[in-house]
Amino acid sequence: MTKNSNHLNNIDDDFTFICTLDDLEEGIGKRFIINDVEIAVFKIKSEVFALNNICPHQQTHLIYDGFIENDLVVCPAHGWKFNVKTGKKSSGGNGLTTYPVAFLKNKVYVKVHQKIFNW
Repeated sequence: MTKNSNHLNNIDDDFTFICTLDDLEEGIGKRFIINDVEIAVFKIKSEVFALNNICPHQQTHLIYDGFIENDLVVCPAHGWKFNVKTGKKSSGGNGLTTYPVAFLKNKVYVKVHQKIFNW
């Protein structure tokens, strides 16, 4: 049973199906792309978290490949640490965008808004 996310009777159109709970391994990230946004999804202690997959340090697309240490995901490129719940750097500064996660039965859904550019 997941604790941090919404268990819903139906899913509104803002959420996108990404996988089943069984597809996620404890402490191992998976990468998904929704509406041109690359996200990293982690299952940690029966909770599921979704964060932006691109590290702001050097724009590496490797957060999903990071390891988990005390509710922090450690970027494998240069060791920057981000809280999986808030996305903030371990120093408390801004870091990664987090996204709402919801469930319908055994299916995992994430709410990601498409990037809108105002050029």
